[in-house]
Amino acid sequence: MSTIQSGVGKIRIFEDFIGPEWPLSNTDETPHIGAFRIVGDNLFTDSDGGVSINEADPNLNGVAHLVTTDNADNDATGLVTAKMFDVALMAPIVAEIRMQFSDLDNLEFFFGFSGENADDQGLEGDLIHGNTETLTLTEDDICGFFYSAELSEDEMWHCVHNGGTTTGETDSTEVESGIDAVAGEYNILRLEIDPNGTARWYIDGVLKQTVEGAVSLTEDLACEAILETKCVCEDCDIDYILIEANRDWTV
Repeated sequence: MSTIQSGVGKIRIFEDFIGPEWPLSNTDETPHIGAFRIVGDNLFTDSDGGVSINEADPNLNGVAHLVTTDNADNDATGLVTAKMFDVALMAPIVAEIRMQFSDLDNLEFFFGFSGENADDQGLEGDLIHGNTETLTLTEDDICGFFYSAELSEDEMWHCVHNGGTTTGETDSTEVESGIDAVAGEYNILRLEIDPNGTARWYIDGVLKQTVEGAVSLTEDLACEAILETKCVCEDCDIDYILIEANRDWTV
């Protein structure tokens, strides 16, 4: 990164979900909350998915409530940034989320970075999918936390990656965090990426995995939180999302 520029050299995105929402409704336009576009497979063709603010106890602080539609399997609702992060130019990069599920069945969830942020984005068809002990890494560039009720460890957080010098792991048992999600209880998921592509996964402040060369040094990445249903409407609560990176002064 060039050091000859002056000004705001750090990018810090912190969304605490304190008011704006996109209630359940049909629309053909992509809305946003703060720095995040709202996206999702079938989200804009059905009426029962969206993002609202959860003000019911114990969800104080400002909490976004993501709900998928139930038009079909693999319907999704997500929050994404632009593809604006280049590891070699902007790391160290941090992405952190505090979130919980209301139940643990019939869903998949991803939080982290990928090279995909389409309006109709989902997980199984676009990013990643779990089945028994196999991870299908559909997206070439991905790094983050993955939860799948269709994996053998169907309540556990997995630390997934693809696109760096270290080959993406497709055996889910090799990237198990050892930490289970608990319905109705929050986890803090934190991903740190170094300029050389080394990534570290933390859950509730505890380091769970480190992988050298986990991330591409050349691809532009978006940060995203995507919830996908495998059966009926599914939901999750997001207390906050934090993203930190250096500014790229070369552009």
